[in-house]
Amino acid sequence: MYTVKEVNRRTGVSVRALHHYDKTGLLKPSGLTSSGYRLYDDTALQRLHSILMFREVGFSLNEIKEFLDAPDFDPDEALGQQIKLLELQMDRIGRMISLAREMRKKGGNFMDFDMFKSGGLDSFKEEVKAKWGGTAAYEEFQAKTAGRTFAEFDESAEKLMGIFADIGALKHTAPDSPEVREKIAELQKFITDNYYNCTNDILRGLGQMYAADERFKANIDSAGGEGTAEFAEKAIMAYCNG
Repeated sequence: MYTVKEVNRRTGVSVRALHHYDKTGLLKPSGLTSSGYRLYDDTALQRLHSILMFREVGFSLNEIKEFLDAPDFDPDEALGQQIKLLELQMDRIGRMISLAREMRKKGGNFMDFDMFKSGGLDSFKEEVKAKWGGTAAYEEFQAKTAGRTFAEFDESAEKLMGIFADIGALKHTAPDSPEVREKIAELQKFITDNYYNCTNDILRGLGQMYAADERFKANIDSAGGEGTAEFAEKAIMAYCNG
């Protein structure tokens, strides 16, 4: 068994973070000393290792807790997914380095914004969320995306952002206007055709995520202008509520 300070020395995770993980239920201690101090066994350290790996590839603590608490969570399968995410990140960093070198070679006026798109990486992260988040959409997502290349993921993501650009262009209208409803219907169909069956309940959840998750909000607003993600959420709610 390890004390909090020993876990800190071994893993680099701060004492404050360990206390926070305990408070939120993300990582509970394995036991307590007679004085009430937290103790951690090897099983707890294995869970902590999974937490750190998921953090490294960009998931929030709330998402990680949901993954690890899923009844069918498989550490080995999760590690395979983490490896793929790290490979995607490594590929992206390599391309960013090449871009920076090209910019330095050609001068400050050379610009290439394609490198800043993260569709393939975000799409695979959604696959992980679908799997360990316990949604029924995972198997369908896996079937529809099996064999897709990173370029195909990016192409699909670019088309999705195009729909959000169209939605953003309608921000001046009412969320339940016919034009906006038509675009939300297009969004729902696109998700169903390319990822998984997007029911109204799933679409509502996505709408909330678009406005609440800073990463999605930033991507959507970059496509349709500031306020697009929040407008999309309102439009989705109006659409799903009839």
